[in-house]
Amino acid sequence: MALLDILKAGNPVLKNKSVPVERVDKSLKKLLDDMAETMYANDGVGLAAPQIGKNICVVVIDCQDDHGLLELINPVITFTEGEVVDTEGCLSVPDIYGEVSRAAKVKVKYTNRRGKIQNLTATGLLARCIQHELDHLEGQLFIDIAQSVHRGNQG
Repeated sequence: MALLDILKAGNPVLKNKSVPVERVDKSLKKLLDDMAETMYANDGVGLAAPQIGKNICVVVIDCQDDHGLLELINPVITFTEGEVVDTEGCLSVPDIYGEVSRAAKVKVKYTNRRGKIQNLTATGLLARCIQHELDHLEGQLFIDIAQSVHRGNQG
């Protein structure tokens, strides 16, 4: 596995819309492993492929909950419910935090690393992370939609 460089806000790759993955192969599985290692090494809870310079529809998430590491290939949110505002940060926007409105509950359909279609219902932090990471696939950063933005600690 390898640590990957995380692109920072201002890099044009982060503004591009990602393309679907055509097939799950050995190189994609290595990318998933490297993305997870990079996310953990940077104390993140999610990382999208555009953040490491690849405009493909791939996301890794680990909210340290019962789901463990989630690897979402070609994820699509199929249902949203409710609304909640909370503070977000991003590995591509270090030391900046913002208040962002997100759906309280989401359902997401995706392909896993074995090429199988999966469906997941999420609330709380996981729902927020899914929406945040899928925004990256659309070329959007949380600072583009934050109601307010500030520097420093979340607290």
